[in-house]
Amino acid sequence: MRTAFRSGGISFGYRLTPWVKRLIIANAVFWLLTWTRLIPLELAVEYLGFTASEALKEPWTIITYMFVHGNFFHVFLNMLMLFFFGPPLEERWGGKEFLKYYAICGVAGALFNVGAMAFGLGTGNIPIVGASGAIYGIMLAYALNWPNSLVWIYAIFPIKVKYLVIILGAMTFFSAFGGASDGIAHFAHLGGLVVGYIYLKKGWRVQLHWEGLKKRLRKRKLTVISGQSNGDARRRSTRSDEETRMLEAVDKLLDKIAAHGIDSLTPEERRFLDDVSRRRQRQHGVRH
Repeated sequence: MRTAFRSGGISFGYRLTPWVKRLIIANAVFWLLTWTRLIPLELAVEYLGFTASEALKEPWTIITYMFVHGNFFHVFLNMLMLFFFGPPLEERWGGKEFLKYYAICGVAGALFNVGAMAFGLGTGNIPIVGASGAIYGIMLAYALNWPNSLVWIYAIFPIKVKYLVIILGAMTFFSAFGGASDGIAHFAHLGGLVVGYIYLKKGWRVQLHWEGLKKRLRKRKLTVISGQSNGDARRRSTRSDEETRMLEAVDKLLDKIAAHGIDSLTPEERRFLDDVSRRRQRQHGVRH
């Protein structure tokens, strides 16, 4: 699937952000190791793949299964989606939050298979491998942030990313509960979508980010620099007043998110938060 993005005049290039690059390299290297048989794929699946019935005996597999892929097209499609959808999210959220969200969605995919097994669904004793649960969560997050971005399928058919994710989610749901026997871990995909949606809609990530910003603003307000001139003092006072007003505005928006969710913010309020975040990153040289 060849894609291109357009979103309200915002142009996203294909510059790889640090954690997207690291994840792609890690997955590609591990696939090469299995392809060259330096690590036999059968052993990788057995010892690193996630098996719902063996989850308590092999707890590490809840993470390692995300780095094992069954074939070239499996790893290629997952990393292609990460390449397209990941960088804008990492640039907006920061590296730590992006990686945390990626891991949460991947782990959720494995846990959904455990829940499915309890009801006689899912893969049961068959190991699952691949980063698809995390990738579905990334696609969902992109759609929630830039719903009207266009995805060009085979460079011919344009579709808004929000509709693409809805279609994929519906297909995943019916395949998971319809008992599809196509060898695909549909509950892992579903887990990434559902938990990713809950995580983002509750505003947990957003609120943590802005709580951290508020602490930095307050800390700066309380900092006293000795030996400053009157002009410096006046300029510092002006900046302090501006930051106080900004902090009050951020407080109100955080209260709104806590009460009604992130979707309750108007486009203007979202732009305000993005502007404040970018301004603070420029001032403090934040790196992702």
